Amino acid sequence: MNFDGSEIVRKLTESLTLALPPIAICFTDTAPAGIRNWTGRVPAGCRFWQEAATEAFVTSPADHDLCAIGTFTHNLEITEAHEADRGDALAVLAQLAYVREQDIPSIPVLESRPSHVIYGPLASIPLVPDVVLLFAKADQMLILSEAAQQVEGGLPPAMGRPACAIVPQAMNTGRAALSLGCCGARAYLDVLTEEVALWAIPGSKLNDYVERIATLANANAVLTIFHKIRRKDVENGKNPTTKETLAAMANSN
Repeated sequence: MNFDGSEIVRKLTESLTLALPPIAICFTDTAPAGIRNWTGRVPAGCRFWQEAATEAFVTSPADHDLCAIGTFTHNLEITEAHEADRGDALAVLAQLAYVREQDIPSIPVLESRPSHVIYGPLASIPLVPDVVLLFAKADQMLILSEAAQQVEGGLPPAMGRPACAIVPQAMNTGRAALSLGCCGARAYLDVLTEEVALWAIPGSKLNDYVERIATLANANAVLTIFHKIRRKDVENGKNPTTKETLAAMANSN
């Protein structure tokens, strides 16, 4: 695949008017040279998405060990102590009837076991991404869902908890996915505000998505004008035909 991250980001930002930069996620067995190792602590793996907006970094399983659910969805190697903590977390979720025992098999888990997870801005990541995350609002999601219908030949799943499961979902299936987030991710991520949701695009289809998104964004802009003119005419007592509305559009330019 031909990969030019900065050009892809330019096109996506222009088409979708993104307020937040697209985030690249790469899974690897070897930490590449030239990318710094993560230092510090995060309360959950999803927090890396926000940190990756400004620079690329390499994480190891130990960097994720405060998130018992994230290490599960990303199939990361864990210690016995971490496994015990995961059991405690699942027990609490079960008591709340939030994640029941029968729900666990339906949670996407990365099929491979990576030694490292790399996060960074899509514009400058030196590797071809495995998954790209977009933080988008409802009107942007509209265009993304239309692109998914044309690229994938069907609509993506709309997922809830856990938000981190969107990454293995896209990675395992090679198809885009939508996540409405979860209460944990919304607590840990300042950028995941009430009006924002997550979209994951498999890296293998990124170019296809960029092309379709650009076309559909333009179409939506034109059709929005069409519908606004039509609404105004109908509210004024008219019964406009499609040709009449198109003529009104042409005259308004």
